[in-house]
Amino acid sequence: MFTGIIEEIGKVKSIVRHSNSIKLTVAANKIMSDMHIGDSISTNGICLTVTTFDNTSFTVDVMPETMMTTNFKNLKVNDEVNLERALAVNGRLGGHIVSGHIDGIGTIIKKYNDDKAIRMSFSTRPEILELIVKKGSIAIDGISLTVTDVDSVSFSVSIIEHTQGETTLTSKKIGDTVNLENDVIGKYVQKMFVGTRLVTSDNIVDFLESNGF
Repeated sequence: MFTGIIEEIGKVKSIVRHSNSIKLTVAANKIMSDMHIGDSISTNGICLTVTTFDNTSFTVDVMPETMMTTNFKNLKVNDEVNLERALAVNGRLGGHIVSGHIDGIGTIIKKYNDDKAIRMSFSTRPEILELIVKKGSIAIDGISLTVTDVDSVSFSVSIIEHTQGETTLTSKKIGDTVNLENDVIGKYVQKMFVGTRLVTSDNIVDFLESNGF
């Protein structure tokens, strides 16, 4: 489990490609201080398991399922990635509950300055947009962000100065892709209610409002 609060930006050191998977080595600094074999590291939002490491880098295996559902198929040596260690039990949940299990890919369709903030809009699949709500949380490349707007084809976020400096997101350009993870609570709510005869994906909002949500 992660929080979506990025600890540092790492750099892809090497990629060994197999038929449907890759072995990825990432150079890092801060997160290396207490690393162990088997640790989970969120890498651009993807929960990956450390297989080997030294003082300056760690290696993970990226399986075919992850290659299919994320933008790692486009990853290159020297690309920068957002890194976060798993949440410590005694730590603060500064962002929101993030599992590191990517739901799909978004594409940047708009990016502009809004005073000190940078606003960005993303297009994605309808089934991902269904679980995005205004003022709710979403993880973009592992970053916990608050949704400012959402409609039937896209959603938007506003990125504060601190996040601009501590993550890779605002260095991306229109047309670039990002990894998206919906809020896990929303997924379970949808699963419970859409699975009943009374509620469908078309009327779930009306159902929740009529029951006090």
